[in-house]
Amino acid sequence: MRASAFKETGGPEVLRLVDLPDPEPGPGEVLIRVAYAGVNYGEIQHRLGDFGEPDGETVTGLEASGRVAALGEGVTGVSVGDAVTAYLPDGGGYAEYAVAPAAFTFPLPDGLDPRTAGGAALVLTTAYGVLAGAARIAPGDTLLVHAAAGGVGGAAAQLARALGATEVYGTVSTPEKAEYARRSFGYDEVFVREGFPEAVLAATSGRGVDIVLDPVGGPTRLASFEVLAPFGRLAVYGEAARHPDLQLPVLPIWKNNRTLTGYNIGDLARRAPATVRAHALSALALAASGAVRIDVTEEYGLADAAEAHRLLGEGRNRGKVVLAVADPA
Repeated sequence: MRASAFKETGGPEVLRLVDLPDPEPGPGEVLIRVAYAGVNYGEIQHRLGDFGEPDGETVTGLEASGRVAALGEGVTGVSVGDAVTAYLPDGGGYAEYAVAPAAFTFPLPDGLDPRTAGGAALVLTTAYGVLAGAARIAPGDTLLVHAAAGGVGGAAAQLARALGATEVYGTVSTPEKAEYARRSFGYDEVFVREGFPEAVLAATSGRGVDIVLDPVGGPTRLASFEVLAPFGRLAVYGEAARHPDLQLPVLPIWKNNRTLTGYNIGDLARRAPATVRAHALSALALAASGAVRIDVTEEYGLADAAEAHRLLGEGRNRGKVVLAVADPA
């Protein structure tokens, strides 16, 4: 099979088109003939070595859509030929065939096309999980989403509305992204990130927000505490800015009625796979109903995965980026 793989960590240039043996599904696994693969920041982390050094030719790719090509022992609920979307906790999506755990392989719902579904399983599950699991969203909550124009950010804004949020704000890096996010995902307001605490407090008459979603880190994370309303929750789910970890004092957290919480889908997939599956099915149902829209703005061929990584790594992306791997038919 053709795959975009790397055998050493580094910049986007380490991704190369190679020929590898077709994988085989083991017990509880599904082999997928990949049509589209989502491109995510987690795959940049994989390429940079955040998940460890590669062992030979390594294929990243944490989500994909396609058709079931074979079933491992004990798999039920899907059949060969079914159209599916899948979360791939061990990677493998940047290839013509990928192996997925059956627990994280989902029949493609009506209303979700294969191209959109290629960028759905990780993005929707993460957005739903950080809202419902880590942030404990409740009807009437108000929300601030950092990286508001990205795949998870755009999905989170819409999911928050579906789960009862009354006001949803966002931050982005440029005025152009602010206009895009406001137009595409239904935010009440989107601010350029520099100086955002003052803007958020002004928009909320000084109260702040109940939830902040932060995949950025560094100074953005630290400043986010300033905009939390009483009992507000700062939910962390990434480190896109790649700043050193913060050393946070505890006293300001309890003295100001603040909560710091975290979400990591990889850890949850290992320790609570049923929770990941429940979050994915709930989010996919909302997408199929039209309540949540994934905006695929960029499509690259499998041979151009490095260019897709450059786009994300330089912060030039908006919406969702996918790789077209094979004909979905």
